[in-house]
Amino acid sequence: MLAREFSVIEVDRRGRGESGDSPGYSLRSEAEDIAAVVEAADPPVAVLGHSYGGLCALESSLLTHKLSRLILYESVPVRGASLYPEGVVQRLQALIDVGDAEGMVVSLLRDLVQMSEDEIQVLRSRGDSWARRIANAPSAPRELRTEVEYVFEAERFAEMRVPTLLLVGGDSPERELDNATVVAAGLPNGRVVVMPGQQHAAMHTAPDEFVTSVVEFLRQ
Repeated sequence: MLAREFSVIEVDRRGRGESGDSPGYSLRSEAEDIAAVVEAADPPVAVLGHSYGGLCALESSLLTHKLSRLILYESVPVRGASLYPEGVVQRLQALIDVGDAEGMVVSLLRDLVQMSEDEIQVLRSRGDSWARRIANAPSAPRELRTEVEYVFEAERFAEMRVPTLLLVGGDSPERELDNATVVAAGLPNGRVVVMPGQQHAAMHTAPDEFVTSVVEFLRQ
């Protein structure tokens, strides 16, 4: 839907899809990857990041001057994943270790992201997309460990003037709106938009509403 109006570059982050991986994983390396794509693209370049991908996108904003707009959908934990259930990363890793990638994905969505069963079923119904989620599952625990350690420091972004939209589902856990509000207040040019009735996957459950929110922001 976005490709009807924009040139769209869809990124397989490192260790996912067709992208290779490397030892010594870090959030910095993810941000460098995104910044490299931004630098290689024709301007103006807007970056849209969902969930952990949005955290990578935010960090990339400090590494390139070619970024024109930034859209973050339930992405940035203000002070680590402090509200995650205790031991959740270890439990998810244990599922990966025994080869139950699909069980890990379902557990992550249900217990950590707190998606409803209806929303999970919508994701399951997207065959190719669901298969990619399962294929990407082994990279999830390291990303969650990175989230747990992350602290949003507004002073790091004091000179980052890129207009930034923070999207939140109206039915998502309260922590998502709390995080987005704090991050928006800490950015020189950030604002929050709540999508009523949605949770963590509005691009699948309400694509028209999601695309409208994104396109209105990009047109401004």
